[in-house]
Amino acid sequence: MRNGETKGWLGRFNLINPVLDKEFRLRMRSPRAMWTLFFYLIAIGLLAFAAIYLTQELSGRGGVSFNPEQSKVLFYFLSMAQLGLVAFMAPGLTAGVISGEREKQTLNLLLTTQQSSATIIISKLLSSLSFMVLIVFSTIPIYSMVFLYGGISPKQLVLVFLFYLFIMLVLGSFGIFFSTVLKRTMLSVISTYGVTLFLFVGTAILFFIMMNVTSNYYYSQAAGAAPNYSWVGHIMAWNPVAALYSILDPSISDEVFMANRYGNQTGKGAPMPLWLEFMLIYSVLSAAALWTAIRKLRPTSRRR
Repeated sequence: MRNGETKGWLGRFNLINPVLDKEFRLRMRSPRAMWTLFFYLIAIGLLAFAAIYLTQELSGRGGVSFNPEQSKVLFYFLSMAQLGLVAFMAPGLTAGVISGEREKQTLNLLLTTQQSSATIIISKLLSSLSFMVLIVFSTIPIYSMVFLYGGISPKQLVLVFLFYLFIMLVLGSFGIFFSTVLKRTMLSVISTYGVTLFLFVGTAILFFIMMNVTSNYYYSQAAGAAPNYSWVGHIMAWNPVAALYSILDPSISDEVFMANRYGNQTGKGAPMPLWLEFMLIYSVLSAAALWTAIRKLRPTSRRR
């Protein structure tokens, strides 16, 4: 297929557009991208070797050895560490893409092109997250150290990386939303990181508060009976850490919903895995954030 025919086919299906092509060139062809990838891999590698060092055991001859049973701990540690790095980097990559164009006074020129609002928003989102996707998938060789000792299935590894893609899309959608609505980069960055902090920390605090409140109320009404906190577990389904941990250890879903706790044999288990409920909730929220950003991108005339 000729080069012209390839560009025509891609343009017909809107896979490549001028906005996406420009953003890819700016983000992928700079020395900063190379050094960011280098230091990110160095950080993940050092964390992996530190975890291996801390889980070493003394052998009978005075040497040290690595217990293969600790490979799960290493995998959990790497997964959670990378989730934290994704949560730290993804909002910063997307929270200023629209407001930055407005502050540089180039947004009006972008709006006069033939690209639709949806194309501009989606292109900005994909181009902003593309470098993050490259960074995350470049850590797969580091995860290969876990497979040297076994204990982890390829299915878990695939689900973990798919979860990374989803959480990047969620946080990126919130960043695009605030960048479009608030119109100031500083405000959008603060708001995006504030929402991210609430998702990771606030939902966990709210879960424990509601669990204690419900427990105290229940025992004040019926002392000695086994409580059922099935509805409180839905709060933890909003937490990305709990959702990722439910992929690593599926039994955590029932524990969060407190099935069979305090000797309760009649309590119901989790209605669905935490990660599945998490994806359903944030799929709706991400779609709503992108739809609002698309509607608010172009200025509308005000009626008197």
